[in-house]
Parts: sequence; structure tokens; C-alpha cells
Amino acid sequence: MTNSTGRRVTANLALTLDGRYNGPGGATDFGAFIPYVTTEVARNHLARIWENATTALLGRINAEGFLGYWPSVATDENADPRDRGYAKWLVDTEKVVLSTTLTETPWERSRVVNAPAPDVVAELKATGEGDILVNSSASVIKALLSADLLDRLYLLILPEILGGGQRLFDDGLPRSKWKLTHQEIGDLGEIAMVYDRVR
Repeated sequence: MTNSTGRRVTANLALTLDGRYNGPGGATDFGAFIPYVTTEVARNHLARIWENATTALLGRINAEGFLGYWPSVATDENADPRDRGYAKWLVDTEKVVLSTTLTETPWERSRVVNAPAPDVVAELKATGEGDILVNSSASVIKALLSADLLDRLYLLILPEILGGGQRLFDDGLPRSKWKLTHQEIGDLGEIAMVYDRVR
């Protein structure tokens, strides 16, 4: 088969006003993000990102972090229904974990692949159906932005400037144009946006 399945490659990430996906303390510095990721707008956004997705594409760090949190939410009857819906989807869906170090899969219904993200996406696009969601894994999103393989970006923009931390949009990316197809503004000033790639 060829790339005729028409699968979209989507990605979601929360970013600060200065474009950071973590704080100056490094990869686990998410303190500034916590007030915003459980708002009504953020939860509606979470429900939106997976509704058409049938494959989750994850980096190792996110795969291991998610495994420690989301399976318990899937069975928690007191959890917000949007959180529970996402958690059940994540547990039940096909997961492809990109890693050069893992030797066994961290989840059920998952497989570990040691290959460049663009190659893995090309393989996934050639088979199956439904969106391929790059689930908050910034390193994978960066690689796919560099290869111009993303079709949709789900961004949650937080009204904070951190002044340090890692940025999503590095210099040297190929030029691309995007169309805003959805936006929702929350009470804390957070904005959920959906951008589709214009080709």
C-alpha cells in the first residue's frame, strides 16, 4: 500500500506565552502548567484531541509517565468523565513508543520502535485508519515539524512567561502555513486552539 489511507498526523501540547513546554527547572518542571490543565477549557480540549485518533505515538519519557497516571483514571468513577474518556482511550488504543533504550513494551497494546519519527509515521500512514496522535511528546513533535509531517496541532496556550525551559518551535524549521479551525478561551486566560496545516 501507499500513503493513500489519508490518515492525519496530529499533535497536542501545552505551551506558555514564550513557547515553552516545561519550566527552567528542566524536563519535569511543570509547576506553572498545573493550574491550567484541569480547567473546563483544558478538559474540553483533551476530549477533542483523541476523538478521531486510533494510534497514540509517544516518546519513551511520556509513555512511562502516562503509564504511572492514566490507567488508574480510566477506572476511577469519581474522575471527570472527559479525563476518564481520554484515559480509557489511551489504555485501549494502539500505542507506538519511540525509544532507543527500551527493550520491552511498557503498556499493553503497545510496541517499541527504534526508528526516526518520520519513518514510523510513514509506516503508520500506509496502513490502518484514524488519526495518529503524537501525545504531548515534544521531541517527536519537533522531529515531525522538521519533516513537515504534521497535519493538525492542538495547542493549549497558558498566559505565563517562564523565561526559561525548552521551546517547541526551534529556529531552522521549514516554513509552513496553518489555519485556525477552533479556539476556546478559559477563565484563567488559557486558550485552546486547533490549527490545521495548509498545504
